Amino acid sequence: MIIKKLYIFCFSILTFTSCTKEKERKTLTIKNTLDIERTLETVELTKEFLKVDALTNLSVKDIDSDEILISQLVDTNDDGVSDVLLFQPKIPAKSEKKYEIVMHPNASKPAAKNYCFSRFVPERTDDYAWENDKVAFRVFGPTAQKMVEQGTPGGTLSSGVDAWLKRVDYPIINKWYKQNANGQSYHKDHGEGLDNFHVGISRGVGSIVIKQKDSFYASKNYTKWKTITTGPIRTSFYLEYEDWDANGNAIKESRIISLDYGSNLSKFEISLNGANTVSAGLTLHEKDGEIVSNDENNWVSYWQPHGDSELGTAIVSTKEYFINSEEYITDKVDLSHAFANLNVLSNNVTYYTGFGWKKSGQFKNKEAWENYLNQFSLKINNPLTVKLD
Repeated sequence: MIIKKLYIFCFSILTFTSCTKEKERKTLTIKNTLDIERTLETVELTKEFLKVDALTNLSVKDIDSDEILISQLVDTNDDGVSDVLLFQPKIPAKSEKKYEIVMHPNASKPAAKNYCFSRFVPERTDDYAWENDKVAFRVFGPTAQKMVEQGTPGGTLSSGVDAWLKRVDYPIINKWYKQNANGQSYHKDHGEGLDNFHVGISRGVGSIVIKQKDSFYASKNYTKWKTITTGPIRTSFYLEYEDWDANGNAIKESRIISLDYGSNLSKFEISLNGANTVSAGLTLHEKDGEIVSNDENNWVSYWQPHGDSELGTAIVSTKEYFINSEEYITDKVDLSHAFANLNVLSNNVTYYTGFGWKKSGQFKNKEAWENYLNQFSLKINNPLTVKLD
């Protein structure tokens, strides 16, 4: 009788525990409404969305394959607590797929390389550089600006975005800067790519101006920086600019720039006071390339001969921000651009900008690049929907 009662008691505990765990089990349903497979798109999960107190030791499991996916935790406000969990699902065309949120120690998470990297570069004046497995970029800081203003050689006065043309999927920023300091210039291709993209006072790859008729106004170099995250899925950072003047209008500007694994385009989230519209520009260099504007799909592109290869640059946005595109041609050095004109909504504007280099093997021609832009636009205008079951 005692044994029977003990068995019933233990069975009750096991049943209660099992039911409790089943009740606490969290699953996601991710839906793809487009007629294309969705990969290399980042899903963001917050504590509030998941209804949990902390994201530490949480991961995402593909229920179909029982595979733990690579994920990344991000502390967005620098308070020492992770606010967002990132992962990249794979969803077939016009379908939905389920994932489970699981808890396990860090040691059992899948190994992941930190392809998405960024940092301040004091050894090269004060660049800030960022990269992923596809592309790399840099912008210029206050010391570089001061050198120009004082007539010191080696400075750069520009808020334009420089493109580093890499043709390997592993990180190159630290390596190239170190080699350059030791006499091996990153302006020559030693097998991994090079920096032969001229910025000057242009917008480079996607920086902004405010237009007043035929005059263009822009900030100078960034004044403050802060790295937010690096990792296998995303790097992001904050840049702040000294207040600047646009034909009598005081402009206050800061940016959060992010670059995700697998993407050729960085996301620019610009906070801006003092203007209702801005124009993001692509420098036209020697004006020997082809501008293609696709206002219906919210992008503008410039495909050009570049060194011993070809290069496409582009700006893409969503319908709420994108107004139209235009080209501005002039004999003035570095001022000819293809522009995407964008709305500033509640003091914010968001767009994506980047490049595709033919020599990297990622895009065989202009048509392949434009197909990528069309699909990118489709995806950001029709994001994956995520539901907590």
